[in-house]
Amino acid sequence: MDPFVRKLVLRLFDEGAPLSRNRHFHTFDSPEGKQAMRISRRLKALQLDIAKCRDAGGDSRVVATRDGAGVVKVEIRLEHLRSTRLTTLDEVEFELLRQLPGVREALEEDPGDGSLVRTKRPAR
Repeated sequence: MDPFVRKLVLRLFDEGAPLSRNRHFHTFDSPEGKQAMRISRRLKALQLDIAKCRDAGGDSRVVATRDGAGVVKVEIRLEHLRSTRLTTLDEVEFELLRQLPGVREALEEDPGDGSLVRTKRPAR
């Protein structure tokens, strides 16, 4: 991922000093800005689904596939809807996802080879 795009995505996530799309119109009119907006919306939607899944007591599974290209497959089971969401991210996008509030707390590394991450089920 381009370092400028990564920086824009981080600024879009920053609640303390958000990046105004109106003030920085020309930044978001460029191909890099459009890519940052697309990645930001996608990761925020994943954050919301992980939070819904965790709150409903569901199980979210993240399978990290290391195939040389650094692909991470995110599988979220939404049991209350009886559905599964499958998304493919690159490693940089996955690390950006884990920086969002509530996501890192919801995920824990598998003690095995580190290729599987599961959400913690809430205490009942």
